[in-house]
Amino acid sequence: MRLPITPAEIAPRLATGAFILNSGLGKRGADEGTAAGLHGFASGTYPFLKNIPPATFAKALSTAEISIGTLLLTPFVPTAVAGAALTGFSGGLLGLYLRTPGMTKPGRSIAPTQDGLPIAKDVWMFGIGIGLITQGLLDRGSRAAAAATATERKAERKMAKAKARQARAREAEKASKRAIRKAARKAAAAAADREAVAA
Repeated sequence: MRLPITPAEIAPRLATGAFILNSGLGKRGADEGTAAGLHGFASGTYPFLKNIPPATFAKALSTAEISIGTLLLTPFVPTAVAGAALTGFSGGLLGLYLRTPGMTKPGRSIAPTQDGLPIAKDVWMFGIGIGLITQGLLDRGSRAAAAATATERKAERKMAKAKARQARAREAEKASKRAIRKAARKAAAAAADREAVAA
């Protein structure tokens, strides 16, 4: 069975998958202070998170990271699916970076400050996610084309076999007719010989 990934995708999936999985496992047993810090940072950028208790948020974040890391590390998960999960996750992190005051330099710059540098580095995961989605879609197209070509070749082989059977049937029919005509001529010749002897 062919895996839905190519050798070129293994390294980026391993790197990002192991990184995110480790991060999720590290948050699994987060204490109250850590949970409150994570929740406060995220809810400052995404206000809808304020209604979620810090402990619940930390557990949900941990579960999400473990799930995404596992998706990336599982070779049976299609590349486009793993890439979409990674892109969504890293896009959320970049949203924190761009919308949290003090993360970027003054003005309209997207360049990180010293405080924003740790999160700004997550752009590499976003780039890998986009690349995986693109690769997955391209692979799907090429595999579909290959499958169509294989189907056409199979149909051509079946048609060629059918034509060969028809040709053999026509040859057999011609041979049968020749044999019948030959037998008729022999019978006629034998009858003529008998009549000559009788005369």
